[in-house]
Amino acid sequence: MWLRNCWYVIAWDHEIPAAGSPELFTRTVLGEPVLVIRRESGEFAALEDRCCHRLAPLSKGRREGDCVRCGYHGLKFDAQGLCVDAPGIPIIPEKARVRTYPIVNKNRWVFVWMGDPAKADPALLPDNFSCDHPDWKHKPGYLHYDTPYLLICDNLLDFSHLSYVHEKTLGGSTAIAQAKAETERVDGPGMPGVKVTRRVPNVPVPPYYRKMRSFTEGALLDRWFIYEFLLPGTLLMNSGGRPVGDPPDDLSNAVRLHSCQTLTPETETSTHYFFEQSHPSNQGDDSLTEGIFQSIVTAFEEDRDMITAQHRNILRDPAKAMVPLPIDGALVQFRRILSQKVAAESGQAASAS
Repeated sequence: MWLRNCWYVIAWDHEIPAAGSPELFTRTVLGEPVLVIRRESGEFAALEDRCCHRLAPLSKGRREGDCVRCGYHGLKFDAQGLCVDAPGIPIIPEKARVRTYPIVNKNRWVFVWMGDPAKADPALLPDNFSCDHPDWKHKPGYLHYDTPYLLICDNLLDFSHLSYVHEKTLGGSTAIAQAKAETERVDGPGMPGVKVTRRVPNVPVPPYYRKMRSFTEGALLDRWFIYEFLLPGTLLMNSGGRPVGDPPDDLSNAVRLHSCQTLTPETETSTHYFFEQSHPSNQGDDSLTEGIFQSIVTAFEEDRDMITAQHRNILRDPAKAMVPLPIDGALVQFRRILSQKVAAESGQAASAS
């Protein structure tokens, strides 16, 4: 169940080779191979990574300025997807072109629009401000999953798993699972989704917080996780913890974090996961940034191990139903919003055909 008229992250901007580089970057999104090039102007272009002639990958060819020449029979395509040179063919057929995709770079995330190009609207981009903001510092991350993206969405929509999957990393307390999450719908101005607020009072300091500041033995915190989870699968979160007894508006002794995470389906059974966990740039040095990064990579690999095992179990008996529980409220609401959007999109496509 994929929504097409929306923005998907295809890469961090540092992953795309420079304009003068001979390397070509390709990544599959929604089952479609997409070639991304950095033009000499610094802007990006996205083309279907499939030559229109014999369907060979253009990424097996070479860069020539802002053009790409197919490595099979030498057809050359410009950044608009038009064939501008075909060796031995004086008149190039009008159909000799490849599909292009709207593409934008916002705060170091490179987004592609996989649906109707006429509907590509930058106003629908998420506010991933901490990916590129002087007040926040992070190390960018990427993981590949061999699971459907909606299983990962489910995981991010229910943080009660932190108490168990991440008991020795991000969690540190069963109180997270016991704390009731408040869920509300988010509508516009960008993509819709859900907002989840989970406050966890009077809990021990989780292990990875100790990399950010010193705490006395037996210290207790009031923790919070407040995030929006927006279509097609982007989490934007404020989280942290303040010493018990500090006023709610006093963050001088608190751990504060901002995280941007997003999921892009590669195929029906594989997913790209882009993430960062930012800390205030005036707190800590590069060693802190690296320490936070290593902590969340360890935790996200714990997630991946669990979700991969879950997926294997589902494949053993795809018809076996899951038992819904009250803690599933956010993921049920998110899936309902997604289903409605996909159905509306399919209806519009049928009307236009």
